[in-house]
Amino acid sequence: MRWCVSIGSVLALGMMAGGDVAGIAAPNPAARLAEKETVASVDVELVLAVDVSYSMDMDELAIQREGYAQAIVSKEFLQALKTGPNGKISVTYFEWAASSDQKIIIPWRVIDGPETADAVANEIMRTPIRRASRTSISGAINFAMPLFDENPYRGLRRVIDISGDGPNNNGAPVTGARDAAVEKGVTINGLPIMVKEPSYSTMDIDNLDFYYEDCVIGGAGAFVVTIKDRDKFREAIRTKLVLEVAGRTPERRIVPVVTNEPRVNCMIGEKIWQDRWGR
Repeated sequence: MRWCVSIGSVLALGMMAGGDVAGIAAPNPAARLAEKETVASVDVELVLAVDVSYSMDMDELAIQREGYAQAIVSKEFLQALKTGPNGKISVTYFEWAASSDQKIIIPWRVIDGPETADAVANEIMRTPIRRASRTSISGAINFAMPLFDENPYRGLRRVIDISGDGPNNNGAPVTGARDAAVEKGVTINGLPIMVKEPSYSTMDIDNLDFYYEDCVIGGAGAFVVTIKDRDKFREAIRTKLVLEVAGRTPERRIVPVVTNEPRVNCMIGEKIWQDRWGR
């Protein structure tokens, strides 16, 4: 079941069922992999996949970067950590653009409290901001999937968090990548960025939120948090991460999500690119 939530929605975080903290991963790779197969040591394996395509202006990229860093050290996020049976998550952060352009900024890290959260946030902020060509959401999903196998920490849930300001226009169709991920038990959540009016030069589209709901997200409890106001950027990211870490969804549907035909053509990005540049 998929959900969509607006920034103004109030989330009451309940305590999840408690449990004993699983053992910390063993020091050598073979032991780590063996442990990963037998016991969950973190509550969620969270992949943060962040759009850095040229349609994002430098101000948006800076706010986006700051939004993730501030969200990770926020009191709401740290409180959400405590709701899980293990009280910790593992997270990796990468930037993406074209189908062949993904860059890992933060390899897998465990966040279990303020100190580890600060370390990850500082590492995010130290990395120079970059921009790149094209938008391949499918490429981001396909790049994210093997990262779960490389993670030495097994989670109760696996989540890909995708932020972006436009539809897929490069690489494989996004629905195929989404469906393959969902078949493997991965949940994909979306953060569609709609702070600018759609324009010819940036390939933005109307109803990007509908596109994300119907073409991008999927899996158990999948949801979308939409950013339509630049001033709400940081709040939106914090809301989304808190939901993901706590394993929560809104208590009611804010926007109905169709289960049959998508409201937006899932190949609209590819079509626009073909119409404008013929390739």
